[in-house]
Amino acid sequence: MNRNFIPICLFVVISIPFYSCNKCCGVATPQGNWVELSKESNSVSPSGAVCFVIGSNAFISFANDSAGNYQNETWMFTPSSQNGGAWFQVSGFPGSVRNFAVAFSASNKGYIGSGYNGTNALSDFWQYDPSINTWTRISDFPGNARYGAIAFGIGNYGYFMTGTDGTNYFNDLWKYDPTGNSWLSLGDYPGIAKSGAISFVYNNRGYIVTGIGAGGKLDNAFYSFDPSQQGSAAWTSLRPVSNVSPETYDDGYTSIVRSNGVGFVMLNTNSNGEGDRAYITTGIGEGSFNNTTWEYDFADSLWTKKTSYERAPRVEAIGFSVQNLGFVGLGSNGTTTFYSNIDEWFPDEPYNSKD
Repeated sequence: MNRNFIPICLFVVISIPFYSCNKCCGVATPQGNWVELSKESNSVSPSGAVCFVIGSNAFISFANDSAGNYQNETWMFTPSSQNGGAWFQVSGFPGSVRNFAVAFSASNKGYIGSGYNGTNALSDFWQYDPSINTWTRISDFPGNARYGAIAFGIGNYGYFMTGTDGTNYFNDLWKYDPTGNSWLSLGDYPGIAKSGAISFVYNNRGYIVTGIGAGGKLDNAFYSFDPSQQGSAAWTSLRPVSNVSPETYDDGYTSIVRSNGVGFVMLNTNSNGEGDRAYITTGIGEGSFNNTTWEYDFADSLWTKKTSYERAPRVEAIGFSVQNLGFVGLGSNGTTTFYSNIDEWFPDEPYNSKD
Protein backbone atom coordinates (compact mmCIF):
# COMPACT_ATOMS: atom_id res chain seq x y z
CA MET A 1 0.00 0.00 0.00
CA ASN A 2 1.24 3.46 -0.78
CA ARG A 3 0.10 6.85 0.43
CA ASN A 4 1.85 9.59 -1.50
CA PHE A 5 2.74 12.55 0.65
CA ILE A 6 2.10 15.96 -0.90
CA PRO A 7 3.10 18.96 1.21
CA ILE A 8 1.13 22.13 0.44
CA CYS A 9 2.80 25.30 1.68
CA LEU A 10 0.68 28.42 1.84
CA PHE A 11 1.79 31.92 2.76
CA VAL A 12 -0.33 31.98 5.91
CA VAL A 13 -2.29 29.07 6.95
CA ILE A 14 -0.70 25.30 8.88
CA SER A 15 -7.16 8.02 24.94
CA ILE A 16 -10.82 -1.52 32.82
CA PRO A 17 -8.40 -3.90 31.41
CA PHE A 18 -9.51 -7.52 31.71
CA TYR A 19 -6.53 -9.69 32.59
CA SER A 20 -5.89 -12.89 30.71
CA CYS A 21 -2.84 -15.05 30.25
CA ASN A 22 -4.03 -16.98 27.24
CA LYS A 23 -2.55 -14.67 24.64
CA CYS A 24 1.07 -14.94 23.65
CA CYS A 25 3.27 -11.87 23.99
CA GLY A 26 4.46 -12.03 20.40
CA VAL A 27 4.27 -13.82 17.07
CA ALA A 28 6.90 -15.51 14.94
CA THR A 29 6.53 -12.97 12.14
CA PRO A 30 5.51 -9.55 13.51
CA GLN A 31 2.63 -7.98 11.67
CA GLY A 32 2.15 -4.39 10.62
CA ASN A 33 3.51 -2.22 7.86
CA TRP A 34 5.21 1.17 7.80
CA VAL A 35 4.61 3.29 4.69
CA GLU A 36 6.83 6.29 4.14
CA LEU A 37 4.85 9.39 3.29
CA SER A 38 7.49 12.03 2.89
CA LYS A 39 11.18 12.54 2.53
CA GLU A 40 11.79 15.80 0.76
CA SER A 41 15.39 16.24 -0.38
CA ASN A 42 15.31 19.98 0.25
CA SER A 43 13.08 19.98 3.32
CA VAL A 44 14.03 20.94 6.84
CA SER A 45 14.96 17.93 8.99
CA PRO A 46 13.89 18.90 12.50
CA SER A 47 14.66 17.26 15.82
CA GLY A 48 12.87 17.96 19.07
CA ALA A 49 9.57 18.71 17.36
CA VAL A 50 6.33 18.36 19.29
CA CYS A 51 2.81 17.59 18.13
CA PHE A 52 -0.77 18.01 19.31
CA VAL A 53 -4.04 16.95 17.66
CA ILE A 54 -7.20 19.03 17.43
CA GLY A 55 -10.17 17.43 15.70
CA SER A 56 -9.14 16.04 12.32
CA ASN A 57 -5.80 17.83 12.20
CA ALA A 58 -2.36 17.39 13.71
CA PHE A 59 -0.19 20.42 14.48
CA ILE A 60 3.58 20.02 14.48
CA SER A 61 6.04 22.63 15.74
CA PHE A 62 9.67 22.26 14.80
CA ALA A 63 12.77 22.77 16.92
CA ASN A 64 16.40 22.48 15.76
CA ASP A 65 17.39 21.49 12.24
CA SER A 66 20.50 19.67 11.02
CA ALA A 67 22.35 22.98 10.57
CA GLY A 68 21.79 23.89 14.22
CA ASN A 69 19.22 26.54 13.39
CA TYR A 70 16.04 27.02 15.36
CA GLN A 71 12.89 26.41 13.36
CA ASN A 72 9.83 28.02 14.92
CA GLU A 73 7.52 26.93 12.11
CA THR A 74 4.23 25.26 12.93
CA TRP A 75 2.40 23.15 10.38
CA MET A 76 -1.06 21.64 10.24
CA PHE A 77 -1.32 18.14 8.76
CA THR A 78 -4.62 16.77 7.47
CA PRO A 79 -4.54 13.10 6.41
CA SER A 80 -6.22 12.11 3.18
CA SER A 81 -6.80 8.74 1.54
CA GLN A 82 -6.42 10.41 -1.85
CA ASN A 83 -2.90 11.83 -1.56
CA GLY A 84 -1.55 10.86 1.85
CA GLY A 85 -2.27 14.23 3.38
CA ALA A 86 -1.93 17.96 3.02
CA TRP A 87 0.29 20.38 4.91
CA PHE A 88 -0.55 23.99 5.66
CA GLN A 89 1.75 26.40 7.42
CA VAL A 90 0.20 28.30 10.33
CA SER A 91 1.49 30.90 12.75
CA GLY A 92 4.90 29.92 14.10
CA PHE A 93 5.53 29.06 17.74
CA PRO A 94 6.69 32.35 19.37
CA GLY A 95 8.51 30.88 22.36
CA SER A 96 12.26 30.58 22.72
CA VAL A 97 14.42 27.84 21.22
CA ARG A 98 14.00 24.48 22.98
CA ASN A 99 14.17 20.72 22.77
CA PHE A 100 12.45 18.05 24.89
CA ALA A 101 9.30 20.13 25.30
CA VAL A 102 5.77 18.76 25.71
CA ALA A 103 2.54 19.34 23.81
CA PHE A 104 -1.11 18.51 24.48
CA SER A 105 -4.57 19.64 23.42
CA ALA A 106 -7.59 20.56 25.54
CA SER A 107 -10.81 22.44 24.81
CA ASN A 108 -9.98 22.67 21.09
CA LYS A 109 -6.70 24.44 21.69
CA GLY A 110 -3.11 23.26 21.60
CA TYR A 111 -0.42 23.80 24.20
CA ILE A 112 3.39 23.68 24.12
CA GLY A 113 5.70 24.25 27.06
CA SER A 114 8.69 23.33 29.22
CA GLY A 115 11.85 22.03 27.51
CA TYR A 116 15.54 22.83 27.40
CA ASN A 117 17.12 25.79 25.61
CA GLY A 118 20.70 24.52 25.63
CA THR A 119 21.46 26.19 28.96
CA ASN A 120 18.42 26.05 31.21
CA ALA A 121 15.29 24.02 31.78
CA LEU A 122 12.15 26.00 30.95
CA SER A 123 8.75 26.51 32.57
CA ASP A 124 6.86 28.72 30.11
CA PHE A 125 3.73 27.49 28.29
CA TRP A 126 1.94 28.73 25.19
CA GLN A 127 -1.56 28.21 23.81
CA TYR A 128 -2.45 27.93 20.13
CA ASP A 129 -6.00 28.76 19.00
CA PRO A 130 -6.60 27.33 15.50
CA SER A 131 -9.81 29.34 15.07
CA ILE A 132 -7.82 32.58 14.94
CA ASN A 133 -4.37 31.16 14.11
CA THR A 134 -2.82 32.83 17.17
CA TRP A 135 -0.41 31.90 19.94
CA THR A 136 -0.82 33.30 23.47
CA ARG A 137 1.49 32.90 26.43
CA ILE A 138 -0.37 31.40 29.39
CA SER A 139 0.60 31.12 33.06
CA ASP A 140 4.04 29.66 33.54
CA PHE A 141 4.22 26.23 35.11
CA PRO A 142 4.68 26.93 38.86
CA GLY A 143 6.70 23.80 39.65
CA ASN A 144 10.33 23.10 38.89
CA ALA A 145 11.41 24.02 35.38
CA ARG A 146 12.12 20.84 33.45
CA TYR A 147 12.46 18.97 30.19
CA GLY A 148 11.77 15.40 29.10
CA ALA A 149 8.39 15.51 30.82
CA ILE A 150 5.11 14.13 29.48
CA ALA A 151 1.74 15.81 28.99
CA PHE A 152 -1.71 14.81 27.78
CA GLY A 153 -5.18 16.28 27.57
CA ILE A 154 -8.33 14.66 28.98
CA GLY A 155 -11.62 16.49 28.60
CA ASN A 156 -11.15 20.19 29.22
CA TYR A 157 -7.88 19.89 31.14
CA GLY A 158 -4.21 19.29 30.51
CA TYR A 159 -1.99 17.07 32.67
CA PHE A 160 1.76 17.54 33.02
CA MET A 161 4.17 15.28 34.91
CA THR A 162 7.65 13.78 35.44
CA GLY A 163 10.77 15.15 33.71
CA THR A 164 14.20 16.35 34.80
CA ASP A 165 16.14 19.58 35.21
CA GLY A 166 19.40 17.82 34.40
CA THR A 167 20.16 17.11 38.06
CA ASN A 168 16.89 16.08 39.63
CA TYR A 169 14.14 13.79 38.36
CA PHE A 170 10.49 14.51 39.13
CA ASN A 171 7.36 12.44 39.71
CA ASP A 172 4.86 15.20 40.42
CA LEU A 173 1.54 15.56 38.55
CA TRP A 174 -0.15 18.87 37.70
CA LYS A 175 -3.46 19.82 36.11
CA TYR A 176 -3.86 22.86 33.88
CA ASP A 177 -7.28 24.53 33.74
CA PRO A 178 -7.65 26.63 30.56
CA THR A 179 -10.74 28.43 31.87
CA GLY A 180 -8.95 29.84 34.89
CA ASN A 181 -5.50 29.80 33.26
CA SER A 182 -4.27 28.08 36.40
CA TRP A 183 -2.17 25.11 37.52
CA LEU A 184 -3.15 22.73 40.33
CA SER A 185 -0.82 20.21 41.97
CA LEU A 186 -2.35 16.71 42.13
CA GLY A 187 0.40 15.17 44.24
CA ASP A 188 2.90 12.61 43.08
CA TYR A 189 2.79 9.89 40.48
CA PRO A 190 3.26 6.58 42.39
CA GLY A 191 6.12 5.39 40.20
CA ILE A 192 9.73 6.52 40.25
CA ALA A 193 10.83 10.01 39.33
CA LYS A 194 11.92 9.87 35.70
CA SER A 195 12.10 11.52 32.30
CA GLY A 196 11.60 10.33 28.74
CA ALA A 197 8.43 8.36 29.54
CA ILE A 198 5.69 7.60 26.99
CA SER A 199 2.07 8.60 27.49
CA PHE A 200 -1.17 8.04 25.61
CA VAL A 201 -4.88 8.53 26.33
CA TYR A 202 -7.75 6.06 26.00
CA ASN A 203 -11.33 6.28 27.30
CA ASN A 204 -10.55 9.36 29.37
CA ARG A 205 -7.61 7.74 31.10
CA GLY A 206 -3.95 8.60 30.77
CA TYR A 207 -1.41 5.79 30.44
CA ILE A 208 2.23 6.25 31.46
CA VAL A 209 4.81 3.65 30.57
CA THR A 210 8.59 3.19 30.82
CA GLY A 211 11.15 6.08 30.86
CA ILE A 212 14.51 6.58 32.53
CA GLY A 213 15.32 7.47 36.14
CA ALA A 214 18.33 8.38 38.25
CA GLY A 215 21.46 6.46 37.39
CA GLY A 216 20.24 5.82 33.86
CA LYS A 217 17.96 2.97 34.92
CA LEU A 218 15.13 2.24 32.49
CA ASP A 219 11.77 1.87 34.18
CA ASN A 220 9.48 -1.11 33.50
CA ALA A 221 6.46 0.36 35.34
CA PHE A 222 3.13 0.90 33.63
CA TYR A 223 0.29 2.92 35.20
CA SER A 224 -3.07 4.30 34.22
CA PHE A 225 -4.49 7.56 35.56
CA ASP A 226 -8.20 8.26 36.00
CA PRO A 227 -8.80 12.00 36.53
CA SER A 228 -12.32 11.35 37.82
CA GLN A 229 -10.78 9.83 40.98
CA GLN A 230 -8.91 11.57 43.77
CA GLY A 231 -5.48 10.97 45.24
CA SER A 232 -4.06 7.46 45.11
CA ALA A 233 -7.41 6.10 43.85
CA ALA A 234 -6.71 7.81 40.52
CA TRP A 235 -3.78 5.48 39.83
CA THR A 236 -3.84 1.84 38.73
CA SER A 237 -0.64 -0.17 38.54
CA LEU A 238 -0.67 -2.33 35.42
CA ARG A 239 1.59 -5.24 34.59
CA PRO A 240 5.29 -4.32 34.26
CA VAL A 241 6.63 -4.26 30.72
CA SER A 242 9.54 -6.64 31.24
CA ASN A 243 9.85 -10.34 32.04
CA VAL A 244 9.40 -10.30 35.82
CA SER A 245 6.46 -12.65 36.49
CA PRO A 246 6.59 -16.46 36.91
CA GLU A 247 3.90 -16.75 34.22
CA THR A 248 4.58 -17.12 30.51
CA TYR A 249 2.75 -14.07 29.14
CA ASP A 250 5.78 -11.78 29.57
CA ASP A 251 8.53 -14.19 28.50
CA GLY A 252 8.98 -12.24 25.28
CA TYR A 253 8.91 -8.78 26.87
CA THR A 254 12.56 -8.15 26.03
CA SER A 255 12.48 -4.74 24.33
CA ILE A 256 9.48 -2.72 25.52
CA VAL A 257 11.38 -0.59 28.05
CA ARG A 258 12.99 2.52 26.60
CA SER A 259 13.30 6.25 26.99
CA ASN A 260 12.35 9.05 24.62
CA GLY A 261 10.08 6.89 22.48
CA VAL A 262 6.65 7.75 21.11
CA GLY A 263 3.16 6.36 21.61
CA PHE A 264 -0.31 6.68 20.13
CA VAL A 265 -3.71 4.93 20.10
CA MET A 266 -5.70 3.40 17.25
CA LEU A 267 -9.27 2.08 17.53
CA ASN A 268 -10.96 -0.96 15.96
CA THR A 269 -7.83 -2.71 14.76
CA ASN A 270 -8.30 -6.20 13.30
CA SER A 271 -5.04 -8.12 13.55
CA ASN A 272 -4.27 -10.47 16.44
CA GLY A 273 -7.92 -10.27 17.48
CA GLU A 274 -10.05 -7.18 17.07
CA GLY A 275 -9.88 -4.25 19.44
CA ASP A 276 -8.50 -0.89 20.47
CA ARG A 277 -4.72 -0.73 20.82
CA ALA A 278 -1.85 1.55 21.76
CA TYR A 279 1.50 1.46 20.00
CA ILE A 280 4.97 2.50 21.14
CA THR A 281 8.14 2.67 19.05
CA THR A 282 11.52 4.43 18.60
CA GLY A 283 13.68 5.73 21.46
CA ILE A 284 16.65 4.31 23.36
CA GLY A 285 16.63 0.90 25.02
CA GLU A 286 19.27 -0.89 27.08
CA GLY A 287 22.38 0.82 25.75
CA SER A 288 21.24 1.22 22.15
CA PHE A 289 18.51 2.61 19.95
CA ASN A 290 15.23 0.74 20.08
CA ASN A 291 13.14 0.64 16.91
CA THR A 292 10.93 -2.23 18.05
CA THR A 293 7.21 -1.57 17.88
CA TRP A 294 4.91 -2.97 20.55
CA GLU A 295 1.13 -3.12 20.61
CA TYR A 296 -0.84 -2.85 23.87
CA ASP A 297 -4.29 -4.43 23.96
CA PHE A 298 -6.60 -2.51 26.30
CA ALA A 299 -8.93 -5.51 26.58
CA ASP A 300 -6.49 -7.98 28.13
CA SER A 301 -3.59 -5.73 29.18
CA LEU A 302 -1.04 -7.70 27.16
CA TRP A 303 1.66 -6.56 24.73
CA THR A 304 2.41 -8.00 21.29
CA LYS A 305 5.52 -7.31 19.26
CA LYS A 306 4.82 -5.86 15.83
CA THR A 307 6.96 -4.86 12.83
CA SER A 308 9.80 -2.62 13.97
CA TYR A 309 9.91 0.96 12.79
CA GLU A 310 11.66 0.61 9.44
CA ARG A 311 13.57 3.85 9.14
CA ALA A 312 16.79 4.93 10.84
CA PRO A 313 16.85 4.54 14.64
CA ARG A 314 16.10 7.83 16.37
CA VAL A 315 15.18 9.88 19.41
CA GLU A 316 13.15 13.10 19.65
CA ALA A 317 10.70 11.75 17.08
CA ILE A 318 7.00 12.52 17.02
CA GLY A 319 4.20 9.98 17.14
CA PHE A 320 0.49 10.73 16.91
CA SER A 321 -2.86 9.45 15.72
CA VAL A 322 -5.35 11.62 13.87
CA GLN A 323 -8.56 10.43 12.20
CA ASN A 324 -7.65 7.05 13.70
CA LEU A 325 -4.50 6.88 11.57
CA GLY A 326 -1.08 6.49 13.19
CA PHE A 327 2.08 8.39 12.19
CA VAL A 328 5.72 8.43 13.35
CA GLY A 329 8.69 10.43 12.08
CA LEU A 330 11.21 13.27 12.31
CA GLY A 331 13.83 13.14 15.10
CA SER A 332 17.58 12.58 15.09
CA ASN A 333 20.29 10.05 15.92
CA GLY A 334 21.06 12.07 19.03
CA THR A 335 24.00 13.90 17.49
CA THR A 336 24.29 15.42 14.02
CA THR A 337 21.97 13.41 11.78
CA PHE A 338 18.41 14.69 11.53
CA TYR A 339 15.47 13.04 9.77
CA SER A 340 12.62 14.49 7.71
CA ASN A 341 10.64 11.34 6.93
CA ILE A 342 7.20 10.60 8.33
CA ASP A 343 5.64 7.15 8.11
CA GLU A 344 2.09 5.95 8.42
CA TRP A 345 1.46 2.81 10.49
CA PHE A 346 -0.85 0.08 9.19
CA PRO A 347 -1.15 -2.37 12.11
CA ASP A 348 -3.37 -4.87 10.28
CA GLU A 349 -1.32 -5.23 7.10
CA PRO A 350 1.53 -7.64 6.45
CA TYR A 351 5.03 -6.24 6.33
CA ASN A 352 6.09 -4.97 2.92
CA SER A 353 9.77 -4.10 2.56
CA LYS A 354 9.07 -2.02 -0.55
CA ASP A 355 6.91 0.57 1.22
